[in-house]
Amino acid sequence: MAIGPQGHFEIGMAAIERRLPVFMEKPPAPTALQARQLAEASKRQGAPVVIGFMKRYSTANRIASNILLAPEFGERTSFLGQYMTAPTYFAKDPDCTGFYLHHCVHYFDLVPYLMGEVETVSSRRHELAPGKLLLHVDFRFVGGAIGTLVVGTHQSRGTPMEWWEVMGDHRRVEVRNVHEVRYYRAPPFKVSDRSATLADGVDTLVWEPNMTAAANEDHKGYHALLGEFVRATREPVEIPTIADGARAMQLLEQAIGGTAAEVR
Repeated sequence: MAIGPQGHFEIGMAAIERRLPVFMEKPPAPTALQARQLAEASKRQGAPVVIGFMKRYSTANRIASNILLAPEFGERTSFLGQYMTAPTYFAKDPDCTGFYLHHCVHYFDLVPYLMGEVETVSSRRHELAPGKLLLHVDFRFVGGAIGTLVVGTHQSRGTPMEWWEVMGDHRRVEVRNVHEVRYYRAPPFKVSDRSATLADGVDTLVWEPNMTAAANEDHKGYHALLGEFVRATREPVEIPTIADGARAMQLLEQAIGGTAAEVR
C-alpha cells in the first residue's frame, strides 16, 4: 500500500482483520493514535504489518549501524544529523503536515534504530518565510546519550540533503549523502613518523558504492526492505513493523509540539 496515511489506516485495518500480511509506505496513519490502533490490531490478529522505513536498509546506513552495534564501538554517546528538503516540494502544504508525515517521519524511526530507546524529545522552530521551516529536534536517550536532528524546508533539492553522525569514546561514524560511510577511530599523529602508514584498527575507513556498475543494486534500501517483507510473511524477521511506525509517529507528534515530553 502506498496511497496516503488515511488510506493506509482504513485499508490496513481491513486487511489486518482478514489476517493478511501488509506492507505499507510511511506514514502508517494520519496520527500516532491511529498508528497504535493498527499496531494493536496487528498483534491481536497475528498479521504482520511492515512499514516502508527503507532508511534502515540503505547500504551505507546498514554498514554504519552494524559498526555501532559491534562491541568494539562501545557506548553510543551522541547523535547529530540533518534531513532537509525544499519549499517547492510541499508548496501546497502551508501547515507543514505533509512535510512532517511524509518526510520527517523517516528519521523518527532511524534515530531510535541507531541510538536506542528515546527518553525525552523536544524541539525549537524558526520559520524563515511561509513554507520555509527550520526545526531543531533534541533527544535524550535512555542511558544518557543525547542527540540533535535538524529538519527543514529551505534548501535546494539539487544539493545533498542528508547527513548523520554517531559518536562514541574516541570513535565516530558518519554517513554522508545516503551513500558514503566514514568510520573514525583514534590514530596516532603521523607528521614526525618517517615510517607512517595506514594502520588497521586505528586509521579511518571510508566506503562508498560503485555507482557506475551495471548491476541490479539499490543502495537506497527499497529492494532489500521489500525482500525482507516477503520473508516476514513466512517467518519472524527483524524488520520495521507497525509498532515501530507507531513509535515514530509518537516521537514526531511530540517534536512538533515543541516542549520537552517524556516518551511513553
